[in-house]
Amino acid sequence: MRSLAILLVLSFPAAADVAPSRATELEHMVLQDCGSCHGLTRMGGLGRPLTEDALAHADREGLALIILDGVPGTAMPPWRPLLTEAEALWIADYLKGETP
Repeated sequence: MRSLAILLVLSFPAAADVAPSRATELEHMVLQDCGSCHGLTRMGGLGRPLTEDALAHADREGLALIILDGVPGTAMPPWRPLLTEAEALWIADYLKGETP
């Protein structure tokens, strides 16, 4: 099942497909919503740190899956009801410092 999810993520559209106005909204979401658990400076809190250094070895597709589907048994909720695959990839790129 996990390999099927990875194949689906590989078919995600490029993160650049996010409109500039939506990118602004997503950045605000990362700062406010993600920041409420991961810290406003993304240095960690209830959730793990989301700094570029902490995510240096994470791949964008894996991060997008975590964003979309959450992590069962933890406080990380699924955001799939609110985000598209392209938006999750945009957030993954943003967290890794690779946003266009």
